[in-house]
Amino acid sequence: MADIHNTNGGSDELESNQTDEDLAQKKAARFDSATAGDLEKITDYAEEKEILSTDEFKGAMTIIGDRRNKEAAEKIAKEKDLLKVNIKKEDVDLIVEEMGISQNLAERTLREHCGNVVQALIALTE
Repeated sequence: MADIHNTNGGSDELESNQTDEDLAQKKAARFDSATAGDLEKITDYAEEKEILSTDEFKGAMTIIGDRRNKEAAEKIAKEKDLLKVNIKKEDVDLIVEEMGISQNLAERTLREHCGNVVQALIALTE
């Protein structure tokens, strides 16, 4: 009878081990699916954040481009205004000889100071 009991006891242990293994597999599967769901949420959040970052980047680039265009337009307008100022060739020659600078720089400085030789010379010496 001991042999029969051992055999039955062995099968009970085998069934018990299989049940424990089944429970462990079910727990692992449940844990894996919960983890996968959490990972999916994190991935979605990261993707949304990337999209928002891209939109912010495009907005910043637009602002920078607009600012550059505005500055370029202002510079062109200033150059046009400077070209309207009448200067004398004698004044340019005087500044070139006295200061030892290029004719273009002398002309520009004179134009910036509305043709006033004294103010142009003071600005160049400062």
